[in-house]
Amino acid sequence: MKLITIKETNNPSILKFEFSYFICPNQSYEYKNIDECADSPLAQQLFYLPFVKTVYISGNFIAIEKFSIVEWDDVKFEVAEQMEAYVNAGGEVVKAKENPKKLPFTVYAESTPNPSVMKFVANKALTKSIVECKNIDETEASPLAKELFKFPYVKEVFIDENYISVTKYAVNEWQEITNEVRTFIKEFLENGNIAVDETKVASSANIEKQQIANFDNLDVTSQKIINIIEEYIKPAVAADGGNILFDSFDEQEKRVKVILQGACSGCPSSTFTLKNGIENMLKEMLHDQEIKVEALNG
Repeated sequence: MKLITIKETNNPSILKFEFSYFICPNQSYEYKNIDECADSPLAQQLFYLPFVKTVYISGNFIAIEKFSIVEWDDVKFEVAEQMEAYVNAGGEVVKAKENPKKLPFTVYAESTPNPSVMKFVANKALTKSIVECKNIDETEASPLAKELFKFPYVKEVFIDENYISVTKYAVNEWQEITNEVRTFIKEFLENGNIAVDETKVASSANIEKQQIANFDNLDVTSQKIINIIEEYIKPAVAADGGNILFDSFDEQEKRVKVILQGACSGCPSSTFTLKNGIENMLKEMLHDQEIKVEALNG
């Protein structure tokens, strides 16, 4: 039986070696050099290969980032054979640790109107603050998002209340990866890791506008628009794995600008939703048929 499947990623320097079983079900590891991997004998062995730059171990795969001195096509089969020989001989991938008592968590996957986004819902609150990460450099406030970006198909991560919306690259279909992501999130939370570090969340100017201190400085129409968004529109948008924030209102043009986040950002149906849902609701509730709604990132 074939033990390892070699898979390309969106980064040509990184190759994924996927095992037919979970080699590291409860944790993820990243090693930059041989001195960091005392707890992984296999990673130590891989660093003896001169082209290995970084080793990632998570779930059922090992991903290796190489230096440019070789091409993957020249060495990938030898690397896979070396790993197979190692585990077949009983070698440890990561040294076993005494696992702390797991916290009970339930996580289920829910499709969204955006075909690129899947919503993963937990049975407990994950955050009091919205966290949107467009790339791994924006994950300071979210240990969970940082780990999710190590999956080569993860493009963006959005976390709010009790759910995580994950945007994928087109290289994989959701039916291929949903269970892997759901299982990872569940085990990450069960092991006591936090999804969001509230102390590191940086509030954006748009979020501050919705808050009382800045809300009181807005014109009356803008205040009404925010109230409508918060009470009527945001719950429906959140149900689809997204979020909407008020940006501005131009009284001369009767134009409302909003920010879409999570599953709503880049969604093919967002234009329809803006025009036939949000815009019509604002026209009706503000008694102004000239109101126009525009998404700055829709």
